[in-house]
Amino acid sequence: MAKSAQKVTLSPSRDIPFDKLVLSQSNVRRIKAGISVEELAEDIARRGLLQSLSVRPVLADDGSETGKFEIPAGGRRFQALSLLVKQKRLAKTTPIPCIVRDATSAILAEDDSLAENMQRAALHPLDQFRAFVALREKGQGDEEIAAAFFVTPQVVKQRLKLAAVAPALLELYAEDEMTLEQLMAFTVNPDHERQVQVWEAIRSSWNKEPYQIRRMLTETSVRASDRRAVFVGVEAYEAAGGTMLHDLFQGDDGGWLEDPAVLDRLVSEKLQAEAEAIATEGWKWIEVSLDLPYGYSHGLRRLSGDPAPMTDDEGAAHAKLLAEYRALEEEYEGQDEFPEEIDARLGELEVAMEKLEARPLIFDAEEIARAGAFVTLDRYGELAVCRGFVRPEDEPRQDADVHSGEQAADGQGVELSTGSKVDGIGHGTVITSAGQALGANMPDDEDDGALKPLPERLIMELTAHRTLALREAVGRSPDVALTLLLLKLVSDTFRTSTSAGSCLEASVRHVYMSAQASDLKDSVVAKLVDDRHAEWEADLPLGDDAALWDYLTSLDQGSRLSLLAHCLSFGINALHEKVNPYGAGISAGGLTKRMTQSDLVAQAVDLDMVEAGWEPTVDTYLSRVPKARILEAVREAKGEGTAQLLDHLKKGEMASEAERLLKGSGWLPEVLRRHDLAALDGAEGQGAPELVSDAEQAEDVDLPAFLTADLPGDDASMMAAE
Repeated sequence: MAKSAQKVTLSPSRDIPFDKLVLSQSNVRRIKAGISVEELAEDIARRGLLQSLSVRPVLADDGSETGKFEIPAGGRRFQALSLLVKQKRLAKTTPIPCIVRDATSAILAEDDSLAENMQRAALHPLDQFRAFVALREKGQGDEEIAAAFFVTPQVVKQRLKLAAVAPALLELYAEDEMTLEQLMAFTVNPDHERQVQVWEAIRSSWNKEPYQIRRMLTETSVRASDRRAVFVGVEAYEAAGGTMLHDLFQGDDGGWLEDPAVLDRLVSEKLQAEAEAIATEGWKWIEVSLDLPYGYSHGLRRLSGDPAPMTDDEGAAHAKLLAEYRALEEEYEGQDEFPEEIDARLGELEVAMEKLEARPLIFDAEEIARAGAFVTLDRYGELAVCRGFVRPEDEPRQDADVHSGEQAADGQGVELSTGSKVDGIGHGTVITSAGQALGANMPDDEDDGALKPLPERLIMELTAHRTLALREAVGRSPDVALTLLLLKLVSDTFRTSTSAGSCLEASVRHVYMSAQASDLKDSVVAKLVDDRHAEWEADLPLGDDAALWDYLTSLDQGSRLSLLAHCLSFGINALHEKVNPYGAGISAGGLTKRMTQSDLVAQAVDLDMVEAGWEPTVDTYLSRVPKARILEAVREAKGEGTAQLLDHLKKGEMASEAERLLKGSGWLPEVLRRHDLAALDGAEGQGAPELVSDAEQAEDVDLPAFLTADLPGDDASMMAAE
């Protein structure tokens, strides 16, 4: 005969006055965790008690009930109620909902306390996100929700943002197929279709890190810290209809501008407006460019204007700043170092004085009428105006007058004239808007694994780097410069054949680098060349040939050789150029001779392109070559094993990982390598280290980031519970 199931009997519930309740020593919770008692008290005051207390009668020594009840489960709620009573917000006799366990029950009080805390299931974060959405849809604002759950409004905004991710991705998160950090990364871009596309692209990849998701979602956007955005201002961009992307979960440096076309239009318009304002000063021409190339002012005469005098107010302000600066220096003169706040104040005073001392130049009105200015942006997004440059064709001549409205040579882009008149000399200012040259993006190549020749444009850019580095090195090597000059002069004197193809233009004719990467003007060697040029320019009396002759003859031999080396370095031409078989330009034989001779110079000056500041990055090399070239670079620098870890990646991911792996390795493409070192080492060339053996790789291999990055740990519950 089947045994009947035993009926379950529940403990009765009843309301017990607060002053009849006491804490039990059987409560297993000893350590504070979760929200504070104060916050719980405020929550109970707002919404009431959501969960009854579990109590047992307190028995006297003879086993009779005393009328008091102890609380083994619900001690924090009781403490919160006690706080409300103490604050006189709750009466002592207020009835409290309780579940009353029989005093003679076989279930221990500690058992009840432990079960209540262990049997509860933490709320899934997604349920919290959706609950916040429901509250807002029913009329509650972010501030109200934040106050109700004792979090900041920013936390509420973050939870609501998470709930707004594509439903398909939320379902993956609910099924633990995606981490919370990954879900947070998808909030950067509100486009659900794009979010799903990115997930589909990376779900089978090794690299599913949040930073990779953010990068893919913002790859067509412009950071708010970009100098173009700084120049225009985010407010103006948004007023023009541009949209922003923001990351609520980590610092995003102001966010991303999602409409680059709108931004570029605003930059162009603002630069044009600035140029038109400067045109009222009477300049003959103004060239506008977002990026002025290295050597942009070569061949132009720079006007030597006089600094504008300080006004009385500016002079008084400068004197006051200087007096404070000297007083602080005297006060702390005996100390080893200035206190932090004093050092900061001295820095502020220096900056303020430098601003007053940087006086605008005043030029002669007649010179302004034949000169021009460059309008551009500096690296910080500030307007940069370089005034007072005279082109050779605008120099005053006895047999020609300065013609009105003459167009500047080599002008590019859109031109417009702004009429002006200076001291009776009428002319129109020609404003040339020269746009930034953008190379065509290489598609994800359909390569068959074969090593194809490097793109000619890339070779030209790489050899531009090498040419500038050679100039810097020759400029500090008088003996090498003198040998090079003698080589050219001997060839010209004793050989009947043409000397075309020499790597030295001994005229000296400055060789302009028509193909150059955008970072060339900011490179280490560019700064060294410019600094050395500025030092010589400051010493030379360039305005008077007789004075210049006397100055040169008075120099000691070392200084003369140093000046010779510096001047000669501007004729260095190690550029790769397109071969023209029809006579114009350089021939194939001439190009071979130029590159061979430049190798001799590089060996003589001990050129090292790594020390010169070149390194393989996505922009400078890796995105410009086929995947086979990327793998070749990683293989030479890190070994075959590391290269194999990348060969399954798409072009963009492979280039990014290769940049990280090659950083600091000293690897160089063959175009930039020293061939004399290649001959000595028996390798392909400088920068191509001997391949790493499998055994060495097993011991120490620099794995790609997507194989070494740790996944985030378990997420803590974010829901405030009583």
